[in-house]
Amino acid sequence: MTLSIRPLVSKDWVAVKNIYELGIATGFATFETTAPNWEQWNNNHLSFGRLVAVLENEVIGWAALTAVSNRCIYQGVAEVSIYVHPNHGGKGVGQLLMKKLIFESEKNDIWTLHASIFSENIGSITLHKKVGFRMIGYREKIGNLKGVWKDNVLMERRSRVVGID
Repeated sequence: MTLSIRPLVSKDWVAVKNIYELGIATGFATFETTAPNWEQWNNNHLSFGRLVAVLENEVIGWAALTAVSNRCIYQGVAEVSIYVHPNHGGKGVGQLLMKKLIFESEKNDIWTLHASIFSENIGSITLHKKVGFRMIGYREKIGNLKGVWKDNVLMERRSRVVGID
């Protein structure tokens, strides 16, 4: 069985949305409570750095980038979203997606990747550390999800290729 990483396209949306909804259901992946439709998702993410992990013609994970601000000073800073189907967690899928996402981000002049992760999402924190992210902060009770206050670990990865001069 061969795992491949390729660009995410609109025909992948049903599978991507399903994986996103599985993440939402955990209660420790996002503050979102429902997945958007394709048009909303498409409009909210950068046009590059949209990836899917495919195994045996099945999408089993995805990653994408969102601009952190529309101010020109932050044009090289993007926020990471990454989701892997729970049946495929712990198999290196997330790490392959992240490595390719980092490559795509740098190819498109992104110098800093940002992640805001629920403190209880140890798997995601560990994944981000494995690919060079570092913890830069902690937001206590930053938001309330269904009556539960959530803390966020703030992580970032600074490129060693882009924006170094």
